[in-house]
Formats: sequence, C-alpha cells, structure tokens
Amino acid sequence: EEQEPVEVKEEPEQIRIKEEHDKDLEPEKRHQDNVDNPKVKQCKTDLFYCELCGKCFGQRRYLTAHKRTHTGEKPFSCRTCGKYFTSQSTLTAHGRTHTGEKPFQCLVCGKGFTQKTPLSYHMRTHSGEKPYSCETCNKSFRQNSDLACHLRTHTREKPYHCEVCEKYFRHSSEFARHKRAHTAEKPFSCQTCGICFNKQSKLTDHLKTHSGEKKSYPCGSCEKSFRRSSSMIRHRRIHTDEKPYICKVCGMSFRLGSHLTVHLKTHTGEKPCSCKLCDKSFSEHSSLGRHMRTHTSVKPYSCEQCGKSFKRCNDVARHMKTHTGEKPFQCPNCAKSFAQKTALSYHMRTHSGEKPYPCKLCGKSFRRSNDLVRHIKSHRGGNVNYVLNHSLSD
Repeated sequence: EEQEPVEVKEEPEQIRIKEEHDKDLEPEKRHQDNVDNPKVKQCKTDLFYCELCGKCFGQRRYLTAHKRTHTGEKPFSCRTCGKYFTSQSTLTAHGRTHTGEKPFQCLVCGKGFTQKTPLSYHMRTHSGEKPYSCETCNKSFRQNSDLACHLRTHTREKPYHCEVCEKYFRHSSEFARHKRAHTAEKPFSCQTCGICFNKQSKLTDHLKTHSGEKKSYPCGSCEKSFRRSSSMIRHRRIHTDEKPYICKVCGMSFRLGSHLTVHLKTHTGEKPCSCKLCDKSFSEHSSLGRHMRTHTSVKPYSCEQCGKSFKRCNDVARHMKTHTGEKPFQCPNCAKSFAQKTALSYHMRTHSGEKPYPCKLCGKSFRRSNDLVRHIKSHRGGNVNYVLNHSLSD
C-alpha cells in the first residue's frame, strides 16, 4: 500500500527568493521557468515542487498524483461503486468506506480512521498542536492545507473554476460540493439502508437514526425529538405556522430560506443552469442534474433481489421497501404506516384538512399538486399551460 503524501510547512529557499518575481510573471511564463529550472522543481531538500500551487512532496510520484487535482484526471476507479480517484492511495482509502475498515486508531479516544494522515491531524486535537502559522495575521492551524486555504482570505484568490456556471471557489472542498449540484451526484451512501447523500455531514446525521443515538431536542408540541437544535427550530414552524422568510416582490412567506431563494426565481425568470446537450435551462443546479439523466440510459444502481436498475441511489432505497414490506413512517394520529415520507405527508393532510394547492380559476383546493394538475385540465379545454400561466399572473 502506498504511503500518504507528506506536505511540508517550510518552503525551499529558492522558492521564497523567486516569490516576488514570480508574482509579476504570466502563468505560462512562470510554468516554463519552473520546467527549465531543475533547482526549483527539485529543491535543496530533495523536495518536489508543484508550480501551480506551491505544495512540496517528498517523492516525484506524489507530485504526479497531486497534479491530477489541478487537471481533473482520475485514472483509478472503484470496482464496487465506479467512483474515480486521482491516486491509488486515495482509491485504497475509499475502498475502506465500503468494507467499514478503519485500521488507524487513536490511542487517546479510540476513534478510527481509514488513512494514517487524518489520524495524525486528529492527534493534534488532543495535543493542541498547531504547527502551521500565517505570517500575515499569526493565526495557527493544525494542517498545512488549512493554512493554504486561510492564506486565500488575504489574497482573495479563488483558484477553483466551475466550467458549467463560471463560478470560482477558494477551497477544493467547496468546489467539489458545488460540482455535485450540477451532476446531482450523491457519493455518500448508508451501508445499512442504501440511502445516498451529497454531503458527508448529512450521512453522519442519518447514521444516527440507525445507531439509536439520543435525540436531545424535543419538540414540545408533538412527540418528535431531534438530534440538532436547528432541526427542532425548523420543525417547530410546522406547529406555529411561522414563515420568517418573506418575498419582497409579492409578500409570500416561507418557512425556509432555501424555499424563498427558489421562489424568487419565479419573479425574475432566472434560469442560470443550462443543459449543454439541449436548449433547456433550469433555475436550480439540482434540477439540471436530474434533467441530465434524461440524455443517458445509464442506470448504475440495481436491486440485488430482482435486478431492476435505477438512475438514482435513493430510488433503489425506496424500491427495496417493496421487497421488505418496510413502512417506517407512521402517522401519530391513526397509526397508519407508509413506505415513503412524502406519502405520510400527504396522508397527514387528511387529518389536518390542509389543501395547499388552490385552483386560481375556480377556487377549489387540493392536497397534492398532481391532483391540481389533473383538475385544471377541465378548464379551457385542458390547456394546462394556459391555466398555470393565468394563475401566476393573478
């Protein structure tokens, strides 16, 4: 197994001397200088220097693997899930997410890690060591990569560029999360139930539903409890009908800020996310990601029991319940159970009488949006687009 790359805090003397001169050079010229000068590429201390970002590595192969983070090349693929990686070592570490293996264990608290380097960083949380300091503001950091990210707050540099929407990012992690908005990729999967997530933090929260970890934040109005106070606060708005996010254009209110952001685009008509394969545009990156699958017949997620294939990991998880008969979502009013959370939400409206989808032409209201769509076909000879446009203009 390959060792992890070792990042070194100290820059070689030659690089510091050249720094001011290099800042004034065009990127192409600076790159050529580094190629022509072996003393810059292989420093005094036998370190190998990346001319794009300044990182140093103990062996040339680590530099080669690192450069792929700039080019986007990922030649190593996982046989289990098909995900691609820039180096064999990161593929090996990723493989442990499937097996659950965490061979590197903290001797202080027992926490396990899939790689040795994260364990080294973790040990500093116990020792309090922060060996990497910023020369501008004297702030210290546990990891060299954290210092590199921090320095960009002074230089305002944003080296990560999205070619889909032209946005720039300061951190590679932010850029990686952003790219998933275009592809709708959800690489973090629960090994227990198969549900997939686009962020590690969301998977971590979900895993607590299986571990039975205590929910410390009770609602007070119903029997629900939550693991995070922010989740409880959002939930409480269902009972209080509080909608603190108000549209300044039409006065409509929303429980969540994200809902207001989506709504505002109905006024501006903004659809910044364009499909490069057809003329369609979308107001949200997630909508574009879902649309992109209509251009491909690839269905990478399959049911192990019946072989049926799906385009999304979440679709497999929902499908599996047809085999197990599992109905984990129970109504607190009548004890009826459902396989999907949305089905429970629709059912709850039979108790509350809520009908949030009104027809603007005749005033009739409906519990579900698809019921409204079916209904409005009875107006204007079934011209749904006419009725919807007419409703929006009222």
